Amino acid sequence: MTRDRLFLLPVEASDPALPGRSFYCKDCMTVEGLLATFPDRAARLEVIRVDWPRPRAEVVAALGEENQNLPALAFAEGGFVNEIEPLLAALHTRHGFPERHP
Repeated sequence: MTRDRLFLLPVEASDPALPGRSFYCKDCMTVEGLLATFPDRAARLEVIRVDWPRPRAEVVAALGEENQNLPALAFAEGGFVNEIEPLLAALHTRHGFPERHP
């Protein structure tokens, strides 16, 4: 892997456990906003959108079955974050996105 990979859920998704409804992931939408607002910085990432239902094969292959929480940022050199605050911090330090205001 040559670039960090950012795994996101689609902007609108259905959950098989809750048929007939559509959803968005709050944390993924926060990250989507950063990508849309700063496309030059977003271009440094490989963005992969995966479907809602588990298992999420691409995420499992990259991070392991126990780490399917999204959004997730897999580092090119190994390691990852899949909790929103460390992920936002990593986008700031590794890719120059603005820092989230405390």
